[in-house]
Amino acid sequence: MTGSGPRSGSPRGLSRRAFVRTAVAIGGASALSACLGREDADVPQADLAPDERPDRQHAWNEFLATDDHGNVRPPEHHLLLGLEYVGDGPSDQERAQLEDALASVERAYRYGNDGLVSTIGYGPAYFDRFDDDLPGSVDLPEPEALAPIEDPELDGYDALVHLASDHGHVVLSAEEALTGDLDEVNDTPVEGTFGEIFEVADRRTGFIGEGLPAENQEGVTGIPDTEPVPEDAPLFMGFKSGFERNQASEDRVTIEEGPFEGGTTTHLSKIDLRLEQWYEQDSHEQRVAKMFCPAHASEDRVEGAGHNLGDASGVEGCIDDADDDARNAGIVGHAQKAGRAREDGDPIILRRDFNSTDDDRAGLHFLAHQQSIADFVKTRTAMTGSDLTAGAVGPINNNGILQYITVRRRANYLVPPRRHRALPTPIPE
Repeated sequence: MTGSGPRSGSPRGLSRRAFVRTAVAIGGASALSACLGREDADVPQADLAPDERPDRQHAWNEFLATDDHGNVRPPEHHLLLGLEYVGDGPSDQERAQLEDALASVERAYRYGNDGLVSTIGYGPAYFDRFDDDLPGSVDLPEPEALAPIEDPELDGYDALVHLASDHGHVVLSAEEALTGDLDEVNDTPVEGTFGEIFEVADRRTGFIGEGLPAENQEGVTGIPDTEPVPEDAPLFMGFKSGFERNQASEDRVTIEEGPFEGGTTTHLSKIDLRLEQWYEQDSHEQRVAKMFCPAHASEDRVEGAGHNLGDASGVEGCIDDADDDARNAGIVGHAQKAGRAREDGDPIILRRDFNSTDDDRAGLHFLAHQQSIADFVKTRTAMTGSDLTAGAVGPINNNGILQYITVRRRANYLVPPRRHRALPTPIPE
């Protein structure tokens, strides 16, 4: 699957941010050149050597920007590469080559929004080639459907690379360098590539940030022309997410023991959005009730996209009312349901999801880190809320946002600590 370009109008008619989003989706040397022509190409080089960066690949938060409320502001542009291993090993020579490739792009860019953050993870298919099993401290099952209403394709890629930056040309340059199409990136020599180790089998792109969905909605299937996405929304569904107090900490999602101590797991879902009714028929009050909880709607707690909520969605007080809301009011909120999966009052997954217009469809790449894939399954089961709908007064379409999403693909990956990120064995030294 590849991204797609604009469906109508000329590039000159697009805003800079929309143009850059389109270039990232297209990919390749011509898109990179066009992107450099519209963005500031002066990007800071690394201020930390690769071996000075956190051993936890997923330790981004300390280096990312924050908003006025202390919420982490994710990079605007994202690229996911699903990789198939085509080497002869994995061998020590291939590990050194892959480490050189990853370190080259790290030396080229500062670690953060204005540079580049990245991870590489490995799927069950990769580890199946070894005689040894993964240690008991790692929970990495094959992906599966997680709700009766879904029938997703299950990815079997060997590896997943996630690249993210506020600059579209940075993720494109990193991609070109890793795949062997650039000898130099940001005035830094490229010392290794994926060549003869990985082939790119799947390419997914996306974006997140206030105003970006509104700038990228024209001609996109799943979004009505008559009721467009609000200008202040960071995501297609019109509301802010990723509140600091509604996210698991990086410590909470880190594997705590065994040879992969310091790593994490990733679940990745590809989701189609169907927002015609969401915007054309549902009022703002109804959308608030379904996204957050009925109390938020009745008490008018959410202004616009919800930036007024500060560093927390505020659904903590609604969680215990989920059963009553579903059975008596006939409506229960998405965040209200998912909040039931907390442990000791704290979330157990760290969301790093972003919107997409791949294939000219409104979509969401839901990427979450957690200590164990079982933590994601627990959260998704709570969000589905099948236990709440039996005997409820309201129809199933008032069960959060389930009516508006379709899960197309699912995948699970192990993101090793940095010291084992290059083609690890199941029991690395």
